[in-house]
Amino acid sequence: MKLIINNSSMQPIYEQIVEQIKGLIIQEQLKEGDMLPSVRSLAKDLRVSALTVKKSYDALEQEGFVITVHGKGSFVAGTSPNLVLEERKKEVEADLETAIRKGRSCGMSNEELMELFHIVLED
Repeated sequence: MKLIINNSSMQPIYEQIVEQIKGLIIQEQLKEGDMLPSVRSLAKDLRVSALTVKKSYDALEQEGFVITVHGKGSFVAGTSPNLVLEERKKEVEADLETAIRKGRSCGMSNEELMELFHIVLED
């Protein structure tokens, strides 16, 4: 499993790990039942604290992407199509928010942004 950590990013490292693993699951590069690297192993590979990786795995488990079996490891959970769809919708929403911020930073009004949105939507 290849993850890339950006130490200069404003996004916390554990969130970078969570987002990348979720991406691999959504893209089906990691499938149900696949074992994730151990906390210590991934921490060593990424050169981060084991606590950071543990926090990432805990967050993935809370969101339903991973199941942890004490003494055996963490495994990709069976993801429902609704969960995958919801994650994709979140990505689209984040992209739209970024586009709106960029538009506003160059002085575009809400009306101009809406007009541009409708033009792009029609293509």
